[in-house]
Amino acid sequence: MIPTQTKPVEVRTIAETIPMYHPPMPLEVQLVDVDWSIITPEIMADYLMRIENGEAPRTAYYSLTSKEYENLSMNMAELKRYMKDAIHIIEFYREYDKEENNEKQSQKNN
Repeated sequence: MIPTQTKPVEVRTIAETIPMYHPPMPLEVQLVDVDWSIITPEIMADYLMRIENGEAPRTAYYSLTSKEYENLSMNMAELKRYMKDAIHIIEFYREYDKEENNEKQSQKNN
């Protein structure tokens, strides 16, 4: 026998937010030490005297040695990489928030 009465179907909507994806932070900045040499007039006079005596090393001074300049250059590249990675993460969250806000706005309008 077929029942003449049917039970109403209860529909419940449960809104759950999708967990926010948290991309990992970029690698920490790994700087290389830079040793600075300050040439004062006294140090320069001593250096010039050593050149005259043939005891001074044949090094051109730019305020950094070539290795230290290379280290400084690598540090700047490392900082630039870190900033680019951080900007990409920030842009991801801004775009994600923008999309989420648009969805919420469209749900309110419906």
